[in-house]
Amino acid sequence: MNPLFSPDSDSIVTLRQQGAVLVDNLNISHLDIILDSSKSGELTALAIEFKVALNAYLKELVASPVRSLEDVIAFNKKFSDLEMIDEYGQDVFLLSQATNEIRDKEKQLVCKLEKLSRDGLEKLMREHMLDALVTPGYEIATVLAIGGLPGISVPAGYNPKGVPFGICFGGGKGSEPKLIEIAYAFEQATRVRKPPFKPRKFNLF
Repeated sequence: MNPLFSPDSDSIVTLRQQGAVLVDNLNISHLDIILDSSKSGELTALAIEFKVALNAYLKELVASPVRSLEDVIAFNKKFSDLEMIDEYGQDVFLLSQATNEIRDKEKQLVCKLEKLSRDGLEKLMREHMLDALVTPGYEIATVLAIGGLPGISVPAGYNPKGVPFGICFGGGKGSEPKLIEIAYAFEQATRVRKPPFKPRKFNLF
């Protein structure tokens, strides 16, 4: 168990004080495959699907300086300081931009990911009648992403070195209202967040 989320940690104690019934030591089926993108096929499916979905979304915007993934990449290059390209890069964007339409192979990968989600987290939540899954930081992100499931993260505290960490609440499809309710209640009960720094000012034009 993550030491920051031990049974006597502030986050766990707060959840119990707020009325949460916690079920420990649950195992998600095929987690080793889900967390390995080379076995699950997540990265390949993501690269193809991301470009198609983002382009469709951007084309429908009423007003936007970017209309495609290609435009986003160009924008990031133009404003590389603002977008912190040196720190974070845009490798996934570039990988996605180099792909073509969704073919049978990619469709099969998407079906595989959906099955991993159904047989994994979604089955676990049904069997144990869970409202949400709670994990430290972003550790559950991939598990949620492969099934298109919602998740929300809020500040949870600071480690002994002063580095902030968060808590993530994930759920089944359509559970966004419940997750927001849970996350908001936790955030209001803890109020641990401190502004980390003064935001930098940029002139875009």
